[in-house]
Amino acid sequence: MIVSDKIRILGFAGSLRKDSFNRALLRNAVSFIPDNSSLEIFELDGIPPFNQDAEKDMPEKVRDFKSKIRGADAILISTPEYNYSVPGVLKNAISYRYTRYSLNPATYG
Repeated sequence: MIVSDKIRILGFAGSLRKDSFNRALLRNAVSFIPDNSSLEIFELDGIPPFNQDAEKDMPEKVRDFKSKIRGADAILISTPEYNYSVPGVLKNAISYRYTRYSLNPATYG
């Protein structure tokens, strides 16, 4: 197994809008990532509503999301604030990965 010295950052936006300012921030963040790091942007659209009963037969998009979080050294979240809270799509995605999420360094804004 080859171990990379690069810091793997997984980024995702809390907005599903195609022209989202938060998606644009993530795309532009790539140019600010140090040479010893990489930033992969994951799109949250297509993740179904969280249902803990579905753990055994998890949709492919959710399995992919969980796998990418497991493989990340850090998480970068760019999100709007809706009704004084995080958007439902972001809360939903985090709910699928809550058992491991707290072990990854994360920042949002």
